[in-house]
Amino acid sequence: MHAIVIEQERLHWREQPAPRGPAAGEVRLRVAWAGVNRADLMQRAGHYPPPPGVSDIPGLEVSGTVAEVGPDVDGLRPGDRVCALLAGGGYAEEVVVDARQVLPLPEGFGLREAAALPEVFATAWLNLFMEGQLASGERVLLHAGASGVGTAAIQLCHAFGHPCFVTAGSDAKLAACHELGADGLFNRHEGSFVDAVKAWGGADVILDPVGASYLSDNQHVLNADGRLVLIGLMGGRHAELDLGRMLMKRQRLIGSTLRAKPPAAKGAILDALLAHVWPRLTSGEIRPLIDRTWPIDEAEAAHAHVERDANIGKVLLAVSGEG
Repeated sequence: MHAIVIEQERLHWREQPAPRGPAAGEVRLRVAWAGVNRADLMQRAGHYPPPPGVSDIPGLEVSGTVAEVGPDVDGLRPGDRVCALLAGGGYAEEVVVDARQVLPLPEGFGLREAAALPEVFATAWLNLFMEGQLASGERVLLHAGASGVGTAAIQLCHAFGHPCFVTAGSDAKLAACHELGADGLFNRHEGSFVDAVKAWGGADVILDPVGASYLSDNQHVLNADGRLVLIGLMGGRHAELDLGRMLMKRQRLIGSTLRAKPPAAKGAILDALLAHVWPRLTSGEIRPLIDRTWPIDEAEAAHAHVERDANIGKVLLAVSGEG
């Protein structure tokens, strides 16, 4: 098969050994489309290596067709059109994945749209509803609201009755967030978001991919018993934590990564998506927001687009390009 190889931070589309298997409980997929995530850029830069035993090929989500089914797999057959959440290996013509990390396409969806679903909706659901434990009517602050995860999280908040305030880096991005259902908006280039979020009512849960540079301001706007869920370090990894504020307001700081979770845990997240999100995708209440696509052999251009923060929603790579 062909796959993307990382050599000295460059991406090369070249022939590679096909993955072994599938073993018991696994399936082999012929990849149609692969999603681009910031984790791929971090891996390329040497800052986010794959978990032990996982392929060095980047790519955390794909859509495609089941080519082969291993023993003890129920509910999937060769020829099924699916999408999958991966720990790696998605920038390739084939990938082998635990069957628990595979979902059918929502009714009415093609393979291109479906590739924009697994990573961002799993990340948003995990961190809002499982880690963040959103209760009825609680308020959410989303940073990087126009990202793939952000645009998914806005829609989940809107669909499940949680007012959300978003920060983003341009008026065009904020307009897109408002259209998806964001209630409050702030351009991060205008300074600190603290006064705006406090005037809005503060946040019970914050979903933050930024990290160090936002920690103090996040603590200032987090309500009593609030949860700050850290999902990235775009703004650095070291900052001062006000333990007095944390103690008096009973704030909780939660670190969360999806990639290294075991298949059973990922399967539980995807089961929740199938039950609660897939019907809303089918009805059109929620939709994936796709910014741009590139052929897989132009993956570097796609990465550069994401690195510039130029995207609103998901960036995809066409492997076979099947619809």
